[in-house]
Amino acid sequence: MSMANPGQRRIGIFETGRRAAAAGLGLAIMFALTLGATEAVQAQTYQVIHNFTGGADGAEPTFGLTIDAAGNLYGTTFEGDAGTGTAYKLAHKTTGWALTPLYVFSITSNGVIPYSTLVPGRDGKLYGTTGFGGIGPCLAYGHLGCGTVFTLQNPGTFCHTSYCPWIETPLYKFSGGADGSTPYGATLVFDAAGNLYGTTFGGGSASCTNGCGLVYKLTPAGSGWTESTVYAFTGGADGAAPWAGVTLDQAGNLYGTTSAGGAFGGGTVYELSPSGSGWTKRILHSFQLSQTDGASPFAGLIFDQSGNLYGATQYGGSGGGGTVFELSPSGGNWTFTTLYSFSGSGGGRAKGPVADLVMDSAGNLYGSTAGDGVYRFGSAFKLTHGTGGWTYTSLHDFTNGLDGGSLRSNLVFDSAGNLYGTASTGGTGNPVSCVGSCGVVWQITPH
Repeated sequence: MSMANPGQRRIGIFETGRRAAAAGLGLAIMFALTLGATEAVQAQTYQVIHNFTGGADGAEPTFGLTIDAAGNLYGTTFEGDAGTGTAYKLAHKTTGWALTPLYVFSITSNGVIPYSTLVPGRDGKLYGTTGFGGIGPCLAYGHLGCGTVFTLQNPGTFCHTSYCPWIETPLYKFSGGADGSTPYGATLVFDAAGNLYGTTFGGGSASCTNGCGLVYKLTPAGSGWTESTVYAFTGGADGAAPWAGVTLDQAGNLYGTTSAGGAFGGGTVYELSPSGSGWTKRILHSFQLSQTDGASPFAGLIFDQSGNLYGATQYGGSGGGGTVFELSPSGGNWTFTTLYSFSGSGGGRAKGPVADLVMDSAGNLYGSTAGDGVYRFGSAFKLTHGTGGWTYTSLHDFTNGLDGGSLRSNLVFDSAGNLYGTASTGGTGNPVSCVGSCGVVWQITPH
């Protein structure tokens, strides 16, 4: 399986509700909405390419997508027909898009409730994490266990049923102690040697109630994998509770965000550099809560070709709805710039971007928001870089109706420039199966 790399991405989830078991797959229902960009001449067409049903296809597709060289989409859902999450593939056919369930996470001891999207390995397997299940004392939605790292492998056999499950293998089970717990939105990343890096939201240092979280490394060792701690956060100026995963540069340095802690309590951007037999940590920026820089960066980081870092916060900024920011290297330090501030909605749910941004070949940034937009149910947006700064364009404002709502998704491009993402709520799925709505996968086609 050959995977394209449309951009570096890390995925998050908020306020997910328990979904009951339900019937099997439904057909994807297609519709199109032609709309004009808020601040642009160019228009685009929005359409739903799959409505989740709460069956074997799953429900609440919070974690975004991966795309391969053939244009197939891969993703996970928070809930499925066993109430424990699914992995799926979407392929484009002559009649539209067809979803194939890859795996239903129904074995608690192997991991349940996947919190991140899937990452392709050079071995043709898909790699991911579950927030719960496995071992340890963590408990959520009736499932014990502090989360796992797993692989999914194509069974390579012909099935006579519509659901031919891939083979799921746990690589590591977090105990909830010094090794970490609950690797929520942390999409995995490989280094050149084939080692895996990720983060856990909890565990590690005992100075926080459930641990302050950590960055970990998984090293292939014979037929298994060995986990080691790269850095354990303390909850002080160094930060706490990393939701997103890490980004790797060519020198082997790791970059990431913490959603809490830091010098002002609003989270941090950090760098981890190999140093002898260990790692050296440096804080690149501490967020100041009610200031214009933003607060609570649940999204991870991406690089541009000049070595600048880009990320987002879900709260704060001049509009109160989160920010998009840039960090530029300068003389051994980093210069922080707020590029855009979103307007926030009422209530406690996430407002601004929760997942990683993506950049096109022209240097424009794209992302999604959870509670911003005209209807306060999220938006897909573009930030265009010009001589006078960055210009915001809404690609679609979500209504939480048939078009979906409450986005916490990364976005991906195909080779034709079409943009894809997920919405965790809305759609036409059975309201009984999904307790209100099941979510959708969507496509935006530029004109």
